[in-house]
Amino acid sequence: MEIIKGTFLLILVLAFFTLFSYKAPRGMKAMSALASAAIATFLVEAFQRYVGGDLLQIEFLGEVGDAAGSMGGVAAAALVALAMGVSPVYALMLGASAAGLGLLPGFIAGYLISFIVKQIETRVPDGLDLIVAIIVAAPLTRLVAVMADPVVDATLLNIGGIITETTTANPIIMGIILGGVITVVATAPLSSMALTAMLGLTGVPMAIGALAVFGSSFMNFVFFHRMKFGDRKTTISVAIEPLSQVDIISANPIPVYVTNFLGGATSGIIISLAGLVNGATGTATPIAGFAVMYGFNDPMKVTIIALLCAGFSALWGYLGSQIFKNFKIRRVHELAEMNG
Repeated sequence: MEIIKGTFLLILVLAFFTLFSYKAPRGMKAMSALASAAIATFLVEAFQRYVGGDLLQIEFLGEVGDAAGSMGGVAAAALVALAMGVSPVYALMLGASAAGLGLLPGFIAGYLISFIVKQIETRVPDGLDLIVAIIVAAPLTRLVAVMADPVVDATLLNIGGIITETTTANPIIMGIILGGVITVVATAPLSSMALTAMLGLTGVPMAIGALAVFGSSFMNFVFFHRMKFGDRKTTISVAIEPLSQVDIISANPIPVYVTNFLGGATSGIIISLAGLVNGATGTATPIAGFAVMYGFNDPMKVTIIALLCAGFSALWGYLGSQIFKNFKIRRVHELAEMNG
């Protein structure tokens, strides 16, 4: 029952943020900024705190990681405000007002207060707009973030907790679900980093996210090469960062998403059965996610499991190209002609 509940709630989260990305004003840009905030904070924390500080025993690097990890709310509010078109000084003002709060409360506050700041910039005379922003926008940002914090804890982080518990209870089923879903999300505009950060995933679920997405690089390289979606540059780019080719992926959702789900689900089973863990939330990204795993697990075990994920994922890339070889697809040059 808990597995069904966790899966249903995960699908609801995906549906909501997908709807937000496509329907909310500048929603896609806001979600992209959220992923960038996760990179600027969680990834730095993961590399420096867990690899540099814990694994390599360099205290200073651990301090760097701790400092970056504590700035989630600041980075989210500031980068989202910038993405919404707010001037840099006001964007940083909103970010500074969200200091000490989490990534999602900062994101919510930065997004909502950006609309007010833009009205202040437009309607209030130059010079006076700065004073009004300080008096109105800064405290409102803090207020919204503080109010959003318990809501986030009660919803998204609670969902992450349910998923973590059910992964322990039935690792194979949750390996299939998490591995498949997170790998598909990695190729979608939502971003796998943003999703895992929002849910606060750690432990086995975060390990599944990190190494399943790592394996997807090899899968997408083989799949894109054999399907001939574009030239060599397109194939290499999608292997390094799927979001760089979101236009061609969005034009061919069925073959790309189905292949990625099958490959990710296979990796998820392998990782969950191996019992690997990852304590750095938001690290569902190919290169960084793989590197961070060494900070929480036996290095030899990580290497073996990563090679298995890469191998089976590449195999699914080949099988996917066979399954969809007669499927009507759109290629890069066709999209360019349509845009032209």
